[in-house]
Amino acid sequence: MTERLILLPGWGLDSAVLHPLAEALDGEVHALPALTSVNPQDWLDELDARLPRDCWLAGWSLGGMLASALAARRGASCLGLISLASNACFVARPGWSTAMPQATFEAFYQGCEQQPEVTRKRFAMLCAQGGEDARSLSRQLQGHTLVADQAQLLAGLAILSRLDNRAALASYAGPQLHLLADGDALVPAAVADELLALLPRGEVALLDGCSHAFVLEQAQLLATLMREFMREAGDD
Repeated sequence: MTERLILLPGWGLDSAVLHPLAEALDGEVHALPALTSVNPQDWLDELDARLPRDCWLAGWSLGGMLASALAARRGASCLGLISLASNACFVARPGWSTAMPQATFEAFYQGCEQQPEVTRKRFAMLCAQGGEDARSLSRQLQGHTLVADQAQLLAGLAILSRLDNRAALASYAGPQLHLLADGDALVPAAVADELLALLPRGEVALLDGCSHAFVLEQAQLLATLMREFMREAGDD
C-alpha cells in the first residue's frame, strides 16, 4: 500500500489496540487529543493541526467519528475515509434513533464519574460482547486501559455524545468505507442502511460474528477489506 493511512483509536483504550491492524496495513496510529474540552471543534482543531494532510483517515469508534468529521472539514485534502464500528451519532437523537439510548449513555457517564474502574471494566466487556471468544477478548482489552486523568476520560465521553456526523458524511465527496459488526453491543448493526443512505460516494459493510472490538479480533480481515477498498478507490 503506497498511500498514507492514519488510524485513530476509540475511547478509553490505548492506541496499542490498533497496532495489529496498523501493522497489517503499514498504517500509522495516532492518539486522540488529551483534552478536557467538551467542544468537538477543539478536538478537531488539534487533530487537524497535528495529522498529515493528503492521506487516508480511518478510526475506530470515537476515532472513526472524529476521522469522519475531519475528513469533511479537509475535503479534497483527505484522500479517503474509513470508519470502524462508528455511528453517525453515537447517542440517539431526533431523526437518528438507531444509536445508544440517551438514558443508557447517561447511566454509563455517571458510572464513569462515580466508579471509573468498575465502569471501564464493564466497557471492555461490552466491547467484546458478540465476539467469538468474548471472555478472552475482554481480558485483552482490559490490558489496554488508557492512562488518562478523569477529566480527559469524561471529556472524551462528552465528545462521543455530542458529535453528529450526518452532515459531514453527506458532504464529504471522497471515497468512504464504513465497516460495522453484527454483534456490536455499542453501535447497532441495524444502522447500516441509514449510514449508506447518507453517503454521496461509498460503501457500508456488516461483518458477521464480530464484536465492537473487531479491530483486535479480526485485524487481518479488516486489513484485507480496507486495503482492497483503498486500491479500488485509487483505480477510479
